[in-house]
Amino acid sequence: MKMKKFLAVCLSAAMTMSLLSACGGTAAAPAAPAAEPAAEEAAPAEEPEEAPEAEEASGEVQEISFMIWDDLEASEDLITKGYKQSVDRFNEDFAGKYHCTPITTNLEEYYDKLNALVAAGDTPDVFIASPGANLNDYATTGVAAKMDDYLAADGWKQTFTSDAVFAGGTYGDDGGDGPGIYAIPLNIAAACVFYNTEMFADAGAEVPKTFSELLDACQKLQDKGYTPITISAGTAWCLSMVAGYLCDRNGLNLQDIKDHKTDWKDEKVIQAGKQIQELSKYFQKTAAGDDNDVATAAFYNGEAAILIQGSWAIGQINGSCAEGFADKVGVFAFPAVDGSSADPNRVIAKSDSLCMSATTQYPDAAIQLIKYFVDDTASKYTAEVGGKIPVTSVQYDEKVAPPELKYVMDVFKNASSTFGFYNESLADTEAGSTFDNCFVEIFKGEDPAKALDPIQEYYEANVW
Repeated sequence: MKMKKFLAVCLSAAMTMSLLSACGGTAAAPAAPAAEPAAEEAAPAEEPEEAPEAEEASGEVQEISFMIWDDLEASEDLITKGYKQSVDRFNEDFAGKYHCTPITTNLEEYYDKLNALVAAGDTPDVFIASPGANLNDYATTGVAAKMDDYLAADGWKQTFTSDAVFAGGTYGDDGGDGPGIYAIPLNIAAACVFYNTEMFADAGAEVPKTFSELLDACQKLQDKGYTPITISAGTAWCLSMVAGYLCDRNGLNLQDIKDHKTDWKDEKVIQAGKQIQELSKYFQKTAAGDDNDVATAAFYNGEAAILIQGSWAIGQINGSCAEGFADKVGVFAFPAVDGSSADPNRVIAKSDSLCMSATTQYPDAAIQLIKYFVDDTASKYTAEVGGKIPVTSVQYDEKVAPPELKYVMDVFKNASSTFGFYNESLADTEAGSTFDNCFVEIFKGEDPAKALDPIQEYYEANVW
């Protein structure tokens, strides 16, 4: 397929693209050539220019920190394992000159701990962030460094598949250091529906194309004795990801909310809340307290038939599941809402991105570390092991990649456009968390019109 178009659809949340054209072959990935790594091990995209021989190392080692939302040593997530490999390779190649020490935590606490370090004047030299309100804060307040000059040096930017991959990390001149790129993307993922093909076949359930068909499939699975859906309401963004899809499928335009052409009491939002309540009848009994890891584990342990999650879950699933489980995992796009005229081919897409502290003492070391996360070795691993779409023009072997990746690529191929997580696309981080919490209350049974009061009141007081 022509990956330049493909990648623009994947990563540019507001960009509508023409559908991808297909082509054969093992390894043409997104954009430029594409983002698809080859089977054999590849050398890094760039040889570390200044990596000294161990015996020649002299002088003080430049120590930098890297903060991530997972445990690099203990995690079974294959993407996290790849990040650890990048850090280890960097430390080995630059022994005696540079050294990176990771700062690890979990996703639920990540931004609170990162923001505490920022407030204390101890911002990590390199830190991971998601495009949206959080990254906007770091870009426009001078926390994150502008990356344009670094990308221009030595043709580094040309190793990426297209300019579209930088859309989520590009910010205007409303503060900070002016317009430019403030984050380097590492990969692309889409929010999809994973399902157990054996359970579906046993229950006589069909892959749904509409919300009513999804409910019908869930009922058949439940009648057969299966838990239809595993989801986390304990990790609020997991539930609000589904809410975002339902708002979009019902025809809500977030720009209309921003411009106050409508508000959070719009019938489309209320309808999405009612649909969450309908769907929740098929969630696991422990959904209210389960965090994301527990809910995802229920899927790959064969305890539930459906997982509504981002394709980043491929790395978690394949890092922990029993041998052969991946062969019975299918993927489909979140279905349309019956009777809605909204485009049913829009896909939630996002990327992990790396920022560099604007106050780092060692920018050269920090940039070299970031390059290790997107060199050929790392990018091949991203696709062939982690099951995410690389953002560089590396070639990879589709036959080696997790089988679910092909299905995700098919979802992207049919996407008309992409959009971001609602909680990362609103006015600010507090608005996003308020939206999350509103839908947790709706899930718990509160009337949607009443449960939406906090987000409505927040916008009245702070946005409109």
